[in-house]
Amino acid sequence: MRHTRAHTGNRRSHHGLKNQALGFCSKCGSAKPAHAMCPHCGFYRDRTVVDVQAALLKKTERQKKRAAKTA
Repeated sequence: MRHTRAHTGNRRSHHGLKNQALGFCSKCGSAKPAHAMCPHCGFYRDRTVVDVQAALLKKTERQKKRAAKTA
């Protein structure tokens, strides 16, 4: 059975996207998603989960190796 556009729109009324709830990091103060690690400092719930500086350094070294390999 075919549904009218109005009926289809009523059914899809709950499909709209909502704004993501942002909180602030207690360590560095930058905005971050709620219940998630801070992407700037790697801090979550009063402890450091990821060493962001070391991860960034490792990433840049890998990129240099790839660039040297292709050149």
